[in-house]
Amino acid sequence: MTEDLTREEKVVFIEDTERSPLRLLKNTIQSFSVFLRERPNVIIANGGGFTTPFCYIAKLFRRRIIFIESFSRVDHPSISGRVLHPISDLFIVQWKPLMKYYKKAVYGGSIF
Repeated sequence: MTEDLTREEKVVFIEDTERSPLRLLKNTIQSFSVFLRERPNVIIANGGGFTTPFCYIAKLFRRRIIFIESFSRVDHPSISGRVLHPISDLFIVQWKPLMKYYKKAVYGGSIF
């Protein structure tokens, strides 16, 4: 597994929305540009406002979305989780108390 970390990987930075409508617009434009350039088949996300527009763009193009709720979310859902749960093809929680909030969630235990 360590050898996988030594490969050269492409890194793309996208504006964090920080709950700002203007940054959300900038993020959406950047996300769309990256999506069209990279054409991913599957998106694996673990939260943060910057992932939400990218996931919705991917869903428009019928890509699969895997969302992993943050390890820090023990008994209450995150905003990203609530927004992306409806469009996720696989939704993983790391704490059992979250199962009551997410109907189609799968308990994955600690991925941390």
